[in-house]
Amino acid sequence: MQEPHGKTPSRKAEPSSAPAATPEGPLKVLIIDDHPLVRRGLRETIQEEFSTAEVGQASDSQSGIESVWRENWDVILLDIAMPGRSGLDILKEIKQERPKTPVLILSTYSEDQFAIRALKSGADGYLTKDVLGQELVAAIKRVLAGGKYIRASLAEKLASYLDVDASKPLHHTLSDREYQVMRMIACGQTPKEIASELSLSIKTVSTFRSRVLKKMMMKNNAELMRYAMENGLVDTQGASHSA
Repeated sequence: MQEPHGKTPSRKAEPSSAPAATPEGPLKVLIIDDHPLVRRGLRETIQEEFSTAEVGQASDSQSGIESVWRENWDVILLDIAMPGRSGLDILKEIKQERPKTPVLILSTYSEDQFAIRALKSGADGYLTKDVLGQELVAAIKRVLAGGKYIRASLAEKLASYLDVDASKPLHHTLSDREYQVMRMIACGQTPKEIASELSLSIKTVSTFRSRVLKKMMMKNNAELMRYAMENGLVDTQGASHSA
């Protein structure tokens, strides 16, 4: 059919180089969390907003990382505290292998305790599990559009951390695993309990403890506990493994 006079034939728009607000096809979200009830709640929240979303689930770090290698995901929701390797451990692997895949960290740990470490390791956002729901939906939409999801309160902490003139707290000298062990010691867990929860030997836990004490320039667990409490690194309830 001939085009009306003065009009050019319609053409398909050229693909934009800007990040898409939503992925092509159904949204694919992977949830890596060892709590079944948490995974179910996250799945329901996602599917209420994204009705055609495909939601994959993994209950530990190993099965989670295998799912990442096996399939392409649009967004990954990752817990920090899980049996065996922590979420921060596998976050680094995910970002090395899938650098463009957004990863949102979900945890019961407060921002003071883990948020900056997570963002330094490549996370695209940090949310605490007590304020999910619509915030989770907003965070997913934000990272799908190519941005990062950072609350105003966390942005202030980041600005303070990045201030080159600011003196950094001692616990920022610890590796992620050393920091995890330090928090568990500060919560009163024994070497045997820590070894069991992290799938490490008691000897390895003792090695981490020695490194922590040396880096923090402290002599014993009591000093670690006092420091952790004063700096808000542990919950007052003291349940390190509740994330």
